[in-house]
Amino acid sequence: MAHQDIVENTRRWLEQMVVGLNLCPFSHSVIAQNQVYYAICDATTDAQLKQFYVNELQRLLGADENDIATSLLMFPQGLEVFDDYLDLLDWFQQLLEQAELTEHVQLASFHPRYQFEGAAIDDLSHFTNRAPYPIIHLLRQSQMTKALADFVSPENIYTNNIEKLNKLGRQHVELLCPWGK
Repeated sequence: MAHQDIVENTRRWLEQMVVGLNLCPFSHSVIAQNQVYYAICDATTDAQLKQFYVNELQRLLGADENDIATSLLMFPQGLEVFDDYLDLLDWFQQLLEQAELTEHVQLASFHPRYQFEGAAIDDLSHFTNRAPYPIIHLLRQSQMTKALADFVSPENIYTNNIEKLNKLGRQHVELLCPWGK
């Protein structure tokens, strides 16, 4: 699949699910202001994956936050198995910690087969983190701190999202997120 198609599919997901359902109350402004950087990973080896991640961290941290507020790292090939994706996510988190960058960047995770541990396999909660491709979201910690300061009860975002999806019902959610069936 062409890179342009991958970015377009990701933008559609953001518009329909993330912004459209207000699953992330902080996302609307950065998307509307075109401050999201979309990075597609074609890497196939561990060394290439690590270098891709380091490059994208450097790009985010080196950019003015008005130009790149946040980055989506998309992995359209090679991470179809959710456990393989979780291993890479863990590896990326360890690199972030080793580089002592956790006070600057946090990771959020999305996958077409996302499944929360302990939740039933058919639970709609999984769709809060399902995306058309495996995605690791690099968020600036400073922006999250600002956004959370103005948000009442941020700890309820996750449960509110699950309630939204349950009210919409499986059929509607699967129409918005067909890859997650």
